[in-house]
Amino acid sequence: MCYDGMNNKSTAFLYRNFNMYFIVFFAILSSCGQESEERTYNHKPTEGMKQATFGAGCFWCVEAIFQDLKGVQSVVSGYTGGETENPTYEAVCGGNTGHAEVVQVTYDPDTISYEELLEIFFKTHDPTTLNRQGADTGTQYRSAIFYHDQAQQEIATKVLKELDQSGAWDDPIVTEIAPAQKFYPAEGYHQNYFKQNQGQPYCSFVIQPKVEKFRKVFADKIRK
Repeated sequence: MCYDGMNNKSTAFLYRNFNMYFIVFFAILSSCGQESEERTYNHKPTEGMKQATFGAGCFWCVEAIFQDLKGVQSVVSGYTGGETENPTYEAVCGGNTGHAEVVQVTYDPDTISYEELLEIFFKTHDPTTLNRQGADTGTQYRSAIFYHDQAQQEIATKVLKELDQSGAWDDPIVTEIAPAQKFYPAEGYHQNYFKQNQGQPYCSFVIQPKVEKFRKVFADKIRK
């Protein structure tokens, strides 16, 4: 997943899948009776909270970043934007479901604005690579903003246009802006992944450097 911390894509693939096989194996053994509840649960924001949904490659990476923010109540990794009902991780990784790996962020707009979330979204991934982040390729890794209301649509469109015109990147932004569709939470072993698996090679070599860089750039927005 979004393995841009190593130059060798084959090594990245092996690290990712070696770890995933063990994670899936132990998750099946320890949580067989919980799968239905985990896959059907859709977090509804409490009063005063709002939601934002972003796709920026590996949802492990994106989750780790947004979890750190002041004003963020929860971050759930999952799938959206496709046609297949109740997609599994394996099906989404096959690239045939139309779904993107995303995070659904529940936040307090009085503490952090949607514009601030968008700023972090754009500055913590490459929005100019079509259906790819680092060594991860496929439509499931596309850069995408799924808006929940007209205000979010207008803000996202405005921000994207301004960034494109500013020349912040050499190549044009290819981020998809689309209405929020049904959100499917990912399997339980994907949730809170970085915090629970910091000893894994993918976390050490890929996610940790991203999080450290993010914390330096956005130090004023980090949760104490």
